[in-house]
Amino acid sequence: MNVVPLRPAIAAATALAPMPVHFMGRLTAALPDSQFDVEDDGGLAWRCRRAASCLLRPEVGDTVLLSGPDSHRVYLIAVLEQADASLSRIDAPGALSIESPGDVRLQSGGQLQMKGAQWHLQAANASCRVDDMRYTGQALDATVGRLRLVGRVFESVADRIVQMARSALRVVDETEQVRVGHLDCEAAGTTRLHARHTVLTASELVKVDAAQIHMG
Repeated sequence: MNVVPLRPAIAAATALAPMPVHFMGRLTAALPDSQFDVEDDGGLAWRCRRAASCLLRPEVGDTVLLSGPDSHRVYLIAVLEQADASLSRIDAPGALSIESPGDVRLQSGGQLQMKGAQWHLQAANASCRVDDMRYTGQALDATVGRLRLVGRVFESVADRIVQMARSALRVVDETEQVRVGHLDCEAAGTTRLHARHTVLTASELVKVDAAQIHMG
């Protein structure tokens, strides 16, 4: 009976088996097909894809961590050091959803910008406090059950204003002034004008016309 030693066979099988890859490198190029070129410490170039868990966008010059089951399946799994730490981008290839059963807070010491093709905001209760706000847009439509504005100064400038209401009440404590080119007031019922002193003047003509006129 022949006896074959097992140690050389094990060594040969180990040499043929794929070796895992795990090392640090420097990102040298970002390719348009979502692939990256990374150079290791020995100067060897590796081409890899970014792992789905690495949300921080790698930039050229960053120190990154590569890992994979073999040399043909290597992924960029993390950005260890940024070449330019002044700007960080969270990048996802598809839709991105941030969910938490607790509170979510966005805080910035500088500007906080939000930009999108559409913006949807839904909440049971909302509170907004802005010291100085400027809005510029083409159209604004709002449907509310009750609207209340409280302020010291209210100014509106428009080419045309249309207001429709079932009933209206306006109370002015001091002086109310109206300057118009032409004034047309029409009431389907009764018109009443009362004051302690009433002055009605015209530069050319005053006309009073009715079926009955009572004076005194």
